[in-house]
Amino acid sequence: MFMHSVSGSQREIHCIAATADVCGEGAAWHPEEDAIYWTDINRRLLHRYALINESVDTWQFDQPVTAVTLTSDPHQLLIVLGGSIILWNTKDCCAVTTLFQLASWPATRCNDARVAPNGALWFGTMQNNVRSDGGSVPITENLGELLCLDKSGRAQVWQTRMGIENTVAWSPAGDYLFFADTPRNCIYVSAFDSSLNSIGQPVTFTEGFSRGLPDGSAMDSQGYLWNCRYGGGCLVRFAPDGSVAEVIETPVKNPTTCVFGGPDLKTLYITSAAEPNSNEGELGGALFSMQVEVTGLPSNRFQL
Repeated sequence: MFMHSVSGSQREIHCIAATADVCGEGAAWHPEEDAIYWTDINRRLLHRYALINESVDTWQFDQPVTAVTLTSDPHQLLIVLGGSIILWNTKDCCAVTTLFQLASWPATRCNDARVAPNGALWFGTMQNNVRSDGGSVPITENLGELLCLDKSGRAQVWQTRMGIENTVAWSPAGDYLFFADTPRNCIYVSAFDSSLNSIGQPVTFTEGFSRGLPDGSAMDSQGYLWNCRYGGGCLVRFAPDGSVAEVIETPVKNPTTCVFGGPDLKTLYITSAAEPNSNEGELGGALFSMQVEVTGLPSNRFQL
């Protein structure tokens, strides 16, 4: 357990699964299963942590696994892989169908992804930094894009020339979309039209925060964005106006993404990436949980 004092109270961050992920990511809370799903991109793994018995199940794929989202069928997950997006059955633990294939794979790969309030998937791409043996290579080009995928399998590009597209989150009313470009240390916000499944011209929500770079995020019911700061050893809770409301220290240098879960949506689950040559031990690349006072937004479901 890691404890951090915040405004006279104690935040307790618990390591709940020491999975030693090279790059843990893509977390999703599954309420019907009382379980959290997440990935290890580099090792091509999908994990599931079940609350009932605190057990971890793991499955391996033939491509990097970058994100997981719920669908309108509780027994099917949408799994985002490096070069494709598939439906995966949780009972049979097998792929059902392929919804999308990334034409530029393996030069580029998919990255962060979340479902919009209207049931469409929004996801990012980036220069592929994962070798076939699971090792990492530097990112040298701005090949990232922000795309939207609907249930018909039609994909549309909304932003281009991004370094690493990260963070996909909506305001509580569903009228604004937040997304980040990690190397630029910037989180953007754009008006979101749910009926047209479109966004307006993005503007800067926050940029230049001095600790780490913006990775994945989760939105709470008060409109505050909880952002994991890769390399910064902390989470930042940004207020609706983009100001810093709170900085929460983490026991690892590289928190990667977070999602609200638990029966009351007051548990924040946090994934992480192992830091090479560090003294983090089993905490590096682990899954963490933290109780919070505010309710998170429930995850939207991809409409089949």
